[in-house]
Amino acid sequence: MKLVIVLLFVALIVAAIVWWRALLRQRADHIDRYPYAKFLDKRLAARRPELSAAQRTLVFEGLREYFQLCREAGNRLVAMPSQAVDDAWHEFILFTRQYQQFCERGLGRFLHHTPAEAMRAPTDAQDGIKRAWRLACKREGIDPRKPASLPRLFALDALLGIAGGFVYQLDCLAAAQAGAGTGFCAGHIGCGGGCSGSSGCSSGDSGGSSGDGCGGGGCGGGGD
Repeated sequence: MKLVIVLLFVALIVAAIVWWRALLRQRADHIDRYPYAKFLDKRLAARRPELSAAQRTLVFEGLREYFQLCREAGNRLVAMPSQAVDDAWHEFILFTRQYQQFCERGLGRFLHHTPAEAMRAPTDAQDGIKRAWRLACKREGIDPRKPASLPRLFALDALLGIAGGFVYQLDCLAAAQAGAGTGFCAGHIGCGGGCSGSSGCSSGDSGGSSGDGCGGGGCGGGGD
């Protein structure tokens, strides 16, 4: 009898693991397959008229990537590395019903968007950008401590020439010597520091300081 109970317990655990993994796959697939351009292309074109249709497609790919990072992070805050993608996120939220349904099916929770000033602690933005950096690097097979290239989300604003965007330099010293020392030191983001986690969802329009090694972005998403 005891053996039967043990086997049933083990079977329940295995079934729960299989169900959970299937659910995670479904959420990831929903994020990947969602028709962002269907709702957002005209609005982003009006907000960023300097972007071509091909460039807006890159922004929507960045938005998809950001939501995947938030999914992988669970309830922990993930900062937004791109102003262009943040613009698209702003527009998405205006479709309140579709956005809520998307969050429920793709993330299993509602992803809030609040000003950086409303973050719960002064270090939230820094923790969030570090987390975004590590997750983005992992997805693209980049060493976060010794990056040879920038993850797509961190490279996007410079690629598109976004006014007021977040520009990251792999080697800030070399960039400064070459006369292009503006932006954030991406190579320093993954060099240290822990992640305290956050169950809040933060987002805003502020950048960091290129000198602290943890700047760039100021927007992020987390759980309720």
